[in-house]
Amino acid sequence: MVKVRPLHDRLLIKRIEEQETVKGGIIIPDTAKEKPQEGEVVAVGKGKVLEDGKVLPLDVQAGDRILFGKYSGNEIKLDGEEYLILREDEVLGVLAESKAAKK
Repeated sequence: MVKVRPLHDRLLIKRIEEQETVKGGIIIPDTAKEKPQEGEVVAVGKGKVLEDGKVLPLDVQAGDRILFGKYSGNEIKLDGEEYLILREDEVLGVLAESKAAKK
């Protein structure tokens, strides 16, 4: 369990690895693969602090699966695991769970 709480409007993300094979059954080596642009939110900050001092809560929560830009955020390593810290405005979208996945 990671014991890091991002500040303000930042998120701690763990990348979700893509499958290693393509339709033809070809295995792609790790060196040729691009890093995934999908991840799971591990922890979130309290929210964005506005000019008047009020805190605007974040739209994403821990456990959400999100999409983010290719060059977004800063990569960090904690307890041997790689994570990404990015601002909420770098999130492109939240992936909705399908009804079949919930059953």
